[in-house]
Amino acid sequence: MKIVVAIAFVLIIGSLASALFFLMRDKGRSNRTVQALAMRVGLSIALFLLVLFSYKMGWIQPKGLHS
Repeated sequence: MKIVVAIAFVLIIGSLASALFFLMRDKGRSNRTVQALAMRVGLSIALFLLVLFSYKMGWIQPKGLHS
């Protein structure tokens, strides 16, 4: 499960980086920046739902803070 979450974070950061690249390169002439940001939002929502589903299924457990 840790690997899946790590891969999802890498994809989210990659989508954010591609949005920045398209923003700098296209200078507002195309909608590729909007598409990349929409992809980032979709990936973030999917990751959140995956974590919730995993918790409900018992695949992950909360550990809390240890002092």
